[in-house]
Amino acid sequence: MKRKFLALLIIFFSISSVSFSIEPDVFVQSTVNRASKLLGENISKDEKIEKLKLIAKETVDIRGIGFYTLGIKRKSLSGEEKKRYIKLFEKYFLKSFSSRLAEYTNPEIDVTNKEKLNDSYTIVNSVLKATKERPEINIDWRIYTKDPNNPLIRDLIIEGLSLARTQKEEFTSVLSSNENNIDALFEVLEDFSNN
Repeated sequence: MKRKFLALLIIFFSISSVSFSIEPDVFVQSTVNRASKLLGENISKDEKIEKLKLIAKETVDIRGIGFYTLGIKRKSLSGEEKKRYIKLFEKYFLKSFSSRLAEYTNPEIDVTNKEKLNDSYTIVNSVLKATKERPEINIDWRIYTKDPNNPLIRDLIIEGLSLARTQKEEFTSVLSSNENNIDALFEVLEDFSNN
């Protein structure tokens, strides 16, 4: 009897793991809960930064954001340049993201709504609760859902301002003021990541 029950459990979990998909709003809430719990831990800022980087690697489409922020320039890059860019962008993104977030202590974010745009994207609305130091902030999450088993964050829109679009504009500015030379952008990314 025990063996039959165990076999049924194994079959159930193997079937459910194949068909299991995470709803974008649940994914966002669980991600912010993980980050919030971590930020409330009694550990050093450096330890928080390293743990936040791990959460970002699991939940953010860093490669997708990287190529988006590169804009039209990505079409003219060689395979080697693309590899170098993605490697540099990931270091840049993780440092920028984690060091900013590590300043918060136990932020409370509540998911309020979601809107499926198409099979690939869902917008999840949330609110960062007000404190004595800051007002309430509306944050919308652009979730890439092409693989429903592995949703990923593609953008944060804070009070109507897209972080990915802002980053794209910054990179475009660096390129345009350096005769569209990708090495100039590489240098900016390296300088930021190494300081």
